[in-house]
Amino acid sequence: MRVDALLRSSPVTAPERARELEAAGFDGAWAGEMNHDPFIPLVRAAEHTERIELGTNIAVAFARSPMNAAHVAWDLQLLSDGRFTLGLGSQIKAHIVRRFSMPWSRPAARMQEYIEALHAIWDAWETGDRLDFRGDFYQHTYTSPLVRPAQLDGGRPKVYLAAVGPLMTKVAGRVADGLHCHSFTTADYLNEVTVPALRSGEADAGRPAGSTELSLPVITVVGETQEEFDRRSLSARLRIAYYGSTPAYRGVLEHHGWGQAQTELRELSLQGRWEEMAGVIDDDMLRTIAAVGTATEVADILADRFGGTVDRLIPVISHEDPTAVSEHDPDVESRLLSSLRESRSRAPG
Repeated sequence: MRVDALLRSSPVTAPERARELEAAGFDGAWAGEMNHDPFIPLVRAAEHTERIELGTNIAVAFARSPMNAAHVAWDLQLLSDGRFTLGLGSQIKAHIVRRFSMPWSRPAARMQEYIEALHAIWDAWETGDRLDFRGDFYQHTYTSPLVRPAQLDGGRPKVYLAAVGPLMTKVAGRVADGLHCHSFTTADYLNEVTVPALRSGEADAGRPAGSTELSLPVITVVGETQEEFDRRSLSARLRIAYYGSTPAYRGVLEHHGWGQAQTELRELSLQGRWEEMAGVIDDDMLRTIAAVGTATEVADILADRFGGTVDRLIPVISHEDPTAVSEHDPDVESRLLSSLRESRSRAPG
């Protein structure tokens, strides 16, 4: 199991952050599409690192055409000497229609065709054959030597797909190299809902079971004192509450019998009562969704829950400042990475 970290999305801090992660021994670094474009930080990170793998978790697919994504992924694969993974996600309808002013319909079917179009474009670039992709959502029928990039020595980028529900998870199994799980995921939901859907998708496409890599960010609460736990737990509860208020993620809560909590969180969010939402997340919910304990305890929890299932693990560090839930904590990251290495060395086999 490889251990990755979040690069975050600022293009200004990306080089320093990427160098720190590489020096610390992390296997990969992921940038997301939040308040910055997800690709520009990775351009800068690629220029300032040599070993660490780089990718998007996630870039919003439906905000750009498959041709746009094909070009930027190809260029990042070139810049990074073969270390780039294109991680895509659908986002929700409000973002696509109201934020990006792009069409929205049948997201799972659209996403499968999107990834198929990506590979059709790359096939044409690699072989020089005529591009002739005609789907229900995307049509790509023109390329020429003037717009075709040079061949990549390291091969085309991997494509990961983010999914929570079974439909999109099956799409990942059919056409993606990897599945980006959401940090709003529990071990039970992963094993009882996500993995079966992924295997079903692989079977649909005639792919061997296990063909799709699993990447999982996990919310962690790491502390050595009660005061640390209290502060970091509040950050984690706020993050979980924010995700839990999203109707698309209700299935995770319902899987554990917490569907009513989603209704309550949704109502509070619509009223703008964000601070009160943390109170909905009780200790059982917190410890089921997040890994809570000292660095050693959290490492053992993560290894026990996901060691036999997940290929890439991304510890999401809860900050001591509840208003800084998107920040990283290098000291905690370092302690947790060291503990994860020790936990892996103690594992049988």
